[in-house]
Amino acid sequence: MKWPARDRFALVLMCVFAAYQVSVGTEGYAAIPTAAYTVGFGVLLVAGLLLIILGREVLDAAAVVILSTIIPLSISVGLVWQFMEQARVPHAVFATLGLLAVVLTRSVPTAERLQVLTLAIVHGVAGTIIFLLPLAMSAGGRAGPGFAIVGIGGALMGAGGLLLAFARLGKPILPRSTVLPALPGLLLITTALFVAGFRFGLP
Repeated sequence: MKWPARDRFALVLMCVFAAYQVSVGTEGYAAIPTAAYTVGFGVLLVAGLLLIILGREVLDAAAVVILSTIIPLSISVGLVWQFMEQARVPHAVFATLGLLAVVLTRSVPTAERLQVLTLAIVHGVAGTIIFLLPLAMSAGGRAGPGFAIVGIGGALMGAGGLLLAFARLGKPILPRSTVLPALPGLLLITTALFVAGFRFGLP
């Protein structure tokens, strides 16, 4: 099923913001954060294009689920590497194992509950980091006040991922019919918040 025109427009704008972040939004960062952010926003751009071209049905495809997992994991790795030196290796290990777990549960026959539980844990941890770390860095003076906006974007990203995960589990927090129409706008707002936070919150 194709998206209504307004939703396609929202997805196009989201792709524009993601493309901006990939092209110029990480200038001046160290190599690993730059690579992590570039992967995260690059995959977000690809996911947005797939949603525009293929419509809502693509959300149930295993490849899209895997791509959508790379986004928060990559952004969280970039943030941890940039601001939490002592947690760099542990979080990189978690991100790698988490992505492998999602790929494995989507590639071989497994119970749907295990698939969704794995997805919820990985998205939940990454989303929590993206939510709390920018807020802490902003409050502690290691980043500008505007960097807290990234945390708001992280909260929205984590909430959206969990809503979709529980909807697939058959125990939706909100009906799938409510979540799906809101998804393009949520993606647009989340991406815009990320771009604004990085642009105005970091030197």
